[in-house]
Amino acid sequence: SVWKSSVWKSLHHLNVFSLVFSPLSGARQQKLMAFRQKARTISGRREGPYRVLVAMQCLKREEFDGQDTMDKMFDYSVKRFGKADCLGTREVLSEENETQPNGKVFKKLVLGDYHWRSYTEVDKAVGLLGSGLTALGQRPKENVAIFCETRAEWMITAQACFRRNFPLITIYATLGEDAVAYGLNECGATHLITSIELMETKLKNILPEVPALQHLIYVDDETLTTTGYPETLRIHSMKSVMELGAKPENLKRPSPSDLAVVMYTSGSTGQPKGVMILHSNLTAGMAGQCERIPGLGLVDSYIGYLPLAHVLELTAEISCLTHGCRIGYSSPQTLTDESTKIKKGCKGDCTVLQPTLLAAVPEIMDRLHKTVMRRVQERSSLQRGLFQMCYDYKLEQLKKGHDTPLCDTLLFKKVKLLLGGNIRMMLSGGAPLSPATQYFINVCFCCPVAQGYGLTETSGAATITHYSDHSTGRVGAPLVCCEIKLRDWPQGGYTSRDQPNPRGEILIGGPNIAMGYYKSEHLNGDFLMENGQRWFCTGDVGEIHDDGCLQIVDRKKDLVKLQAGEYVSLAKVEGALKSCTLIDNICAYANSDQNYVISFVVPNQKELTSLAKKCGVEGEWEEICNHPSMEAEVVKVIAQVATSFKLQRFEIPQKVCLSPEPWTPETGLVTDAFKLRRKQLRSHYQSDIERLYGGK
Repeated sequence: SVWKSSVWKSLHHLNVFSLVFSPLSGARQQKLMAFRQKARTISGRREGPYRVLVAMQCLKREEFDGQDTMDKMFDYSVKRFGKADCLGTREVLSEENETQPNGKVFKKLVLGDYHWRSYTEVDKAVGLLGSGLTALGQRPKENVAIFCETRAEWMITAQACFRRNFPLITIYATLGEDAVAYGLNECGATHLITSIELMETKLKNILPEVPALQHLIYVDDETLTTTGYPETLRIHSMKSVMELGAKPENLKRPSPSDLAVVMYTSGSTGQPKGVMILHSNLTAGMAGQCERIPGLGLVDSYIGYLPLAHVLELTAEISCLTHGCRIGYSSPQTLTDESTKIKKGCKGDCTVLQPTLLAAVPEIMDRLHKTVMRRVQERSSLQRGLFQMCYDYKLEQLKKGHDTPLCDTLLFKKVKLLLGGNIRMMLSGGAPLSPATQYFINVCFCCPVAQGYGLTETSGAATITHYSDHSTGRVGAPLVCCEIKLRDWPQGGYTSRDQPNPRGEILIGGPNIAMGYYKSEHLNGDFLMENGQRWFCTGDVGEIHDDGCLQIVDRKKDLVKLQAGEYVSLAKVEGALKSCTLIDNICAYANSDQNYVISFVVPNQKELTSLAKKCGVEGEWEEICNHPSMEAEVVKVIAQVATSFKLQRFEIPQKVCLSPEPWTPETGLVTDAFKLRRKQLRSHYQSDIERLYGGK
């Protein structure tokens, strides 16, 4: 304890120098910004609507005056940033197969540098592709579908469709075959942009079930063998389509009220739904997001690796293009030096690109947290102790609004290198981020985490925390493009009369609200029109704090009433327990005719194997997961973690099922944003549910 006290005092004295100059560093200003009033009700009523202070008089619809469609926004960027780098792709130098001890073979990549296309070059490609699609019979206001991984060609396709007024139909690359066929048939697209890999693995089997499709366009430079594809289907490379577009012709540009995107959701509760998003919806959403990202411009590099078919990634990338930021493309399998497809000893995409901006879902940030902590645990006790001391000290200073340049330089600089070393801001969206993970990113990666909240139906984010706000559990004030109000939900115990803050179902209104679901008018009950403004009823339960910031406290569909009458928030239970290093992923489950909660857990292999060794349990990984003793040990660990988070007794899972296989979008058990697909998980683990509740 004497040693710890000495280290703590030394850290404090060495940091005094930076505190003396805190007015110069902006620390005082950031602290004032963090605690200032951000939004307030415009009605005087506790339920709202609430608007951010700078938009009290009117909501913003455009980032730049007169740029009221997506094609105008991109044209404006090309005029301003013509020769600057725009879209970058890494060269694949070689592919190698690597055999694991268990016999599985993994493809490993050796990648070179990023090759960049300027804004002018991308603009030319956009024009050629749009003209080429027209030459193939595509007409304005007729749908073009894209079913492709995140890459530069995806964005080029989107911009070509925006310019030509072709509504873009986006379908997740990881959806199952039935869901893909459903989306393609519902939208009726005659032209589909895709990749050779998806053609061979997913499309080939379902093409006979999609009779409207006439043209299949693959983005790869490789040559495709068309054997096995329907004879009525014409297959083209993107390069050949662009060659068709070499002859210029008159454009029929879109208007703000025209359909820009039909974005199919990931189908977490059933068949995917196509959300109809207008050009005016997207321009409003961009205006809101860009206002909340300080200093966005030519000096920034954004790494794009999340699915572009998800509204978070699409709007993040378009926001970057609007302000001249360059986008380097990546994937979850090549993101870091330790990613699954990077050959050992080679550099991941972050190391090469050294991005300044990164968007992530909480699942990705949780992985970063656990990766760093595992490295720390492998160090000596002295090094672990020093890390913890520096971490605690910096966290304390961070909450006061102060910087810690000494800790950053001597210790956390090495952690930052995991993501290239230059990250200045991260955006988290798609699901709630745990306080432990948020603080960890703030401290170890030396950058703010802006939590965002929004849906496909709101054309992206509706709220984003201010970069100076280090509070946890909140998602910030409304953006300048929208307003938020709360609707009482007495059945769940949430009303505007709650103390200390009003609570209720979150309703979002503004020019960013989508027009409804494509060919599914019967599902549009959650869209409302009041006094000339569209609103969307989210189904999420929120609480608005005194400074106007929103906190998500529950979801109507995630609330289960137990046999004894207690309400359990499954999301709350999962959020608390995911901080446990033993747990990679977790799904809480409860039946209303039972009096306790159970859970399905994807355990961390290294942690569980170590625990099994201590307990004398041996065997292959699957045998360890299925061993009753290990289920009992994990229940004990869960109980300890749950108690530390002050979960009620009835909220703590009493039994668990351990899954030896991770949940990925490919398994169909989570969405592309790694949200749990509860219906599919329930079906997948039905026999285990019966076992855990039946005591068999």
